[in-house]
Amino acid sequence: MSFLQTTALGAIAGVTIFLGLPVGRAQHMSTRVRVALSMLSVGILTFILVDVSSEGIGIVQTHLDAFKAHHASFGSVVVVFALLAGGFVVGVGGIASVQRRVIGRRPAPPLPPLAGGQSVAVLTGPELAALSRDESASERRALRTGMTIAGAIGMHNMAEGLAIGVAAQAGQVSLATVLIIGFALHNATEGFGIVGPLGGVRPSWSWLGLAGLIGGAPTFLGSMIGYQISGDALQLAFYALAGGAILYVIGEIWSGVRRHGHTELGLYMLGAGFALGVATDLIVAYGGA
Repeated sequence: MSFLQTTALGAIAGVTIFLGLPVGRAQHMSTRVRVALSMLSVGILTFILVDVSSEGIGIVQTHLDAFKAHHASFGSVVVVFALLAGGFVVGVGGIASVQRRVIGRRPAPPLPPLAGGQSVAVLTGPELAALSRDESASERRALRTGMTIAGAIGMHNMAEGLAIGVAAQAGQVSLATVLIIGFALHNATEGFGIVGPLGGVRPSWSWLGLAGLIGGAPTFLGSMIGYQISGDALQLAFYALAGGAILYVIGEIWSGVRRHGHTELGLYMLGAGFALGVATDLIVAYGGA
């Protein structure tokens, strides 16, 4: 498989993330439906977290086995472990630190009233202005969370693209093809993971386009890089950063969903999302990856 063929097919695997993004433009969804969609995305993200964690730990274990067989030094094991742990910590804490600096030390804005809450008709002018500011801040916060998810998924997809490129460069055409098909199906579910936590916020088409590029383009870029350069350290760095970022995002979504109730429904949808992630990954496993 040539370099151009690999990059073209890597682009196809990445572009499928756009299939789930238009759901974010849907209107008139009840709180129950929005909670269900949010928790479905958490289930998908949970599977991705398990996936990237197992891949990263697998790389470290490979180096440990090489050390036990006297084929590698103990220093190499320490380096890859430090890369895994450090990348994960940066993925979790780094996003929180950046968001704190961007947002400032202001408390999180309250949620706008749900159906049955305080009537807007009885609010005074200043109270209406304050509510409008709070709703605007809540919308910006939701959109930042969605874009953070897109970035975390993008790091995960970069590692997937590297796997495609490495397989194609090694002449394993059948494996590379199966990887592309599997990742394309898998990435199609990730669009729901990005827009699910937006709640009542209706993003613009330009926002969805940018989120899709951030989440999907790394698959294309990774296939190009993997065809030219391969190495455990590069893959491990993306796995670790993606895992940490996804864990942070799951916590953010869960804390928001809990305030809206429907916990039992949410947990069932979390399980459904996880199962969906596993199902789309089976094709990759079938190909021997």
